[in-house]
Amino acid sequence: MNPYLTIPHIIKESSEGTTYCPIQDELFNSHRSIEVVGEITRESVYSLILQLRYLHKADTEKEISMYINSPGGSVSDGLALYDVMKGITCPIRTVCVGMAASMGALLFAAGDRRDMLPHAQVMIHDPLISNIGGSALSVVEASRRLMETRETVAEILSKHTGHTIEEVYEKTKKDSYFNAEEAVAWHLADRIIREL
Repeated sequence: MNPYLTIPHIIKESSEGTTYCPIQDELFNSHRSIEVVGEITRESVYSLILQLRYLHKADTEKEISMYINSPGGSVSDGLALYDVMKGITCPIRTVCVGMAASMGALLFAAGDRRDMLPHAQVMIHDPLISNIGGSALSVVEASRRLMETRETVAEILSKHTGHTIEEVYEKTKKDSYFNAEEAVAWHLADRIIREL
């Protein structure tokens, strides 16, 4: 848990008295909204998957909103979240607030309805690999897996943007940043919103 991330609380009054609860809980329960904030990790994805499954079980047709402000992170964990997003029957609205980069951008682009705030940005690039070492054969195997991952990510971006895989490769060979207007023009997003 990030010690600098503070979650505001609200006071709720009911016939049973006053309760003090995190505002995130209220938005989750009453607005079916979840937040993809910070790095994509095994722990954050596990929490997000549980939230998606819970909301799907509660209502299999009502839209879920995912607010994304993420620099990306683990590709394998991000793909697990992507699979769950595509495996439930609820439509998922993704909203880019701040920056959706790398795996965060892929998750944003996968929404059924993709909204961006006016000053939000999206960044896509090829998957990265770190800590390559060991024998020559292990380096070759790591390279092979990286190229497979690159192909998987490109196929997903191609599916959700309507661009060819070659066009996606051209954009992802380096860090490609899109402001809100550019993201809509390149079909990473559907519209720019000024009201939530």
